[in-house]
Order: sequence, then C-alpha cells, then structure tokens
Amino acid sequence: MSSVRKVVLAYSGGLDTSVILKWLAETYLCEVVTFTADIGQGDEVEPARAKAEALGVGEIYIEDLREEFAGDFVFPMLRSNAVYEGEYLLGTSIARPLIAKRLVEVAGETGADAISHGATGKGNDQVRFELGAYALNPEIRVIAPWREWDLNSREKLLEYASRHNIAIEHKRGQQSPYSMDANLLHISYEGGALEDPWTEPDEGMWQLTCAPEQAPDQPQYLEIGFEQGDPVSLDGTPHTPARLLERLNAVAGSHGVGRQDIVENRYVGMKSRGCYETPGGTVLHKAHRAMESITLDREVTHLKDELMPRYAAMVYNGYWWSPERLALQKLIDATQASVTGTVRMKLFKGSAQVVGRESEANSLFDPGIATFEDDKGAYNQKDAEGFIKLNALRMRIMAKSARSKS
Repeated sequence: MSSVRKVVLAYSGGLDTSVILKWLAETYLCEVVTFTADIGQGDEVEPARAKAEALGVGEIYIEDLREEFAGDFVFPMLRSNAVYEGEYLLGTSIARPLIAKRLVEVAGETGADAISHGATGKGNDQVRFELGAYALNPEIRVIAPWREWDLNSREKLLEYASRHNIAIEHKRGQQSPYSMDANLLHISYEGGALEDPWTEPDEGMWQLTCAPEQAPDQPQYLEIGFEQGDPVSLDGTPHTPARLLERLNAVAGSHGVGRQDIVENRYVGMKSRGCYETPGGTVLHKAHRAMESITLDREVTHLKDELMPRYAAMVYNGYWWSPERLALQKLIDATQASVTGTVRMKLFKGSAQVVGRESEANSLFDPGIATFEDDKGAYNQKDAEGFIKLNALRMRIMAKSARSKS
C-alpha cells in the first residue's frame, strides 16, 4: 500500500468500523483518528469513545451535529420539496454530505492525509461520501476497505475481530435481520426478507411509527409556523430545527404517519427495495407545499416543480456540494422570501392531511376574486372568451388543416 501517515475514519463503534479501524492500522501502517457524528440516530454515541480508546486510538472526535443537520441540510432540502422518484424523502442521502464535510475538516485539523468510511462497493453511500470529500478537498485520499479487502461476510468480519482481540458487543435479544440507517429525519431498512419485493414487511420491523390500524381513534391537529420557507414553531411554540423534527417524529409516529415501501434505482445501477419511516419529514413536506400554495406565484410554483426532480437526484446521487446544486439552492431560497404563515395539519390513522393554511402578510389567495358568489365586479367573466379563443387558435388551425386533407 502506498504511504498514508494518518487517516480519519467515520466510526460508529459497531462491528464493521471496529474491524476497519484495526485493518487500516495493520494494512497501511498508519495512525487512525476516529470521527463519530450524532445526527439523531437514537443510539448513544459516547460508547464509541471507549471502544476507540480500547483499540489504541489517540485522537477521538465525537460531535453532536443534530442542529446543523436539521438546519443546514434537512431544511434547505425541504424548501425545494425534494422527493426522489416520486416517493423517497431522501433521509439517508441528506446525511452524507454533512459527514463528508466533517471528515474533511477533521482531516485538516489533525493533519491527516486520508479519510475512510465503511460504505460497501454496491451502495450509494460510497459515492455520496467521496463526491462530497473531493468537492471540499480535491487532494484528499479516500480509503474504502470494502473495495479492497476480502472480508466480504459477517462471518469473516467476526473471525477477524476474534483474531485481533476486537471486542464486539453482543446485544441481548434477537439481532435485527435488516441493514438499518437512522438519523433525525428517518430510519431506513434494507436486506433480509425485504430483498424479495413481493414480501410484505414484518410489523415488528418498524421503530418510529405505530401500525396505522393501532393508531388513536381520534385525530390530532397540529399548527406548523413557517418563516421564509422554514418551519419554526409547533402549535405556537418556537423550536430549533432539531427539536421541531424530534417533536414531529414523536407525534406523527404515534399516529402511524410516514411509512414507505419503495423499489428505487440506485446511482450505481441496480434496483434496491427499501422501507423508510419519515414521520416528521412527511408532515413537514406536505405542510411546506401547502404554505407555498397560497404564498407563491403560479409560474414560480411550476418552475420549482419542474426543477425539483433534478434537485432530488442531485441529493440522492451525492452532488450536494456540486456547483449546480449550490446554484439551484440560491434560486430556491430566493422563492422562499414570502413563504411565511401557518399550516394546520390533521393526523389520523397513518395519514397527514392539510386542513388549513393562512399567511396574514403574504397570501395571494383573494376570496373576493375566487368566490362563486357575487364578486362585485372584481373579475370580468367575459374576458375568458377571448382568452380561450386565443389559446385555441393553433389547435383550430390544425383541425381545419386535417379536415381539408380528409
């Protein structure tokens, strides 16, 4: 292996990254720095410090990034209304650029000349981590052990851990058969029985949401306040971005909101079946669109809708730090200046329904014009005749031409 002095490893403390830690030191004869991010995954991250220390790591970074994740990554994406392939709310995808950013920054702070991650060679995450890293530091070296070693099964990983005296915590109870990724926005599930797209997910798999059938028999109403496109309050109480997401996850999850079962097209070329729980994100996505519906001009709304799939693909494929995403974000943010007001949501048996929206200062909805009653002359209905004839002109010409040829 070519010379590497020091490498920063994205470290969770689990089997894979603990083996990677030892493998890096043994294979590259280098110093390893560990970086562990708390982005709301729900597990304690501090135990990773003791595990890293036991493996001889001298520089250990453990950081609470929940507010940065929600405010600087989730909320800008929310302003775009991004949905990948019509369904996926991009919960895993949006976490990767933040981790890549901090990996590169820690490498600079510690004088490391490489970073490393535990993403496999079959998935999207390797692309997201590495595109982000190269965009932020074009000279950084990336080491992806899953593309280099022959430890391609859990049995081999466990045997390597045993051989090198790597302590692996064996949790009580049955081990989850799924590959899972969790953060403040969602939990994803892949693998196991889900590899058959005909198989219905087992009810015991879900962790953030109750079964809609078991949800309360009475609906719950929420009022979400927005300022310039960002949610800032819940039922009149201001919240930080992370706290607001946490509260919505709990409330919406208790009503069974936010489950998805998707077969998606990975950037690396294969189709993959994944199940997702995004309770708070589902509510915010619908509420934000409702807020825009009364505060955005029609053509601005339609332009955003046309650009949204491109934006979503950029996030999904790992191009968060690309010039095209940064440019598109400026356009999106410019549209959000008037997106301020309140949306009322109704949660019931797995559904999140918009039942009210208002914007005292910026609403473009004029009841005096839209009414089916007497509008006092605000709208001259006779004007519609010329409008229709002008728009029909090209179709009438085509119809006459076709008729003359028949």
